[in-house]
Amino acid sequence: MTILLEESVPGGGHTSLIVKRGQSLRVTDLRGGANVSVMMVNASEKSERLNLPDSLKCQHTAKLTVGHCLYSDMGRVLAAIIADTCGWHDSIGGVSNAREVLERYGAGRYQELRNGFYRNGADNLLVEMGKWGLGISDLMMTLNLFSRVDVTNEGALSFVAGNSGAGDYIDLYAPMNTLFVLTAIQHPLDPNPEYAPRPVKLELSEARPEIAEICRTACEENVRGFINTERFFL
Repeated sequence: MTILLEESVPGGGHTSLIVKRGQSLRVTDLRGGANVSVMMVNASEKSERLNLPDSLKCQHTAKLTVGHCLYSDMGRVLAAIIADTCGWHDSIGGVSNAREVLERYGAGRYQELRNGFYRNGADNLLVEMGKWGLGISDLMMTLNLFSRVDVTNEGALSFVAGNSGAGDYIDLYAPMNTLFVLTAIQHPLDPNPEYAPRPVKLELSEARPEIAEICRTACEENVRGFINTERFFL
């Protein structure tokens, strides 16, 4: 695959980009223990957004990894996971907000820490969303790359430490023009008492459509999802 763009996102940082139809985005955990909270939107019609409940329901799994698709609320495929060395990405834990960060890590203000101030996931996403004409009413569910959350027998959510190691990556193929909005911030359930978000690397590449066959043919629902996506471009 031909690499079109390569950049790093520092721990606590945020960015956004459109992954065009036929391109692939690789996200790499540089040091291990990273978490990347990601929103996805149809770049051509921003009212169409990532729907994680539908993504899990139609593929009969809560463990998103290679072979799985990420669906919009219109039944189209915003991204397909074509490679994954981590093996599990959280779809239920959500993203941190300012109150949670203050309660867990204390007051890490810009006035004292300058660019090292404590950031939170919701505000980071809103900064990027504003660049695309989106606001707080558009803030929605996120997929947390490199993180794993289990459910205990009592029904509680349990963060699994050490899910991702240095060099782990996930490749996301775009069957449609998809706006990715993301932030490299700690998972809201991460029990680490220190504010220590980890950096990641992004690589945008051209890709062949057949690379997504592992996802298209994984189940009948995915066949229909790809057909729905292709109809959008007729």
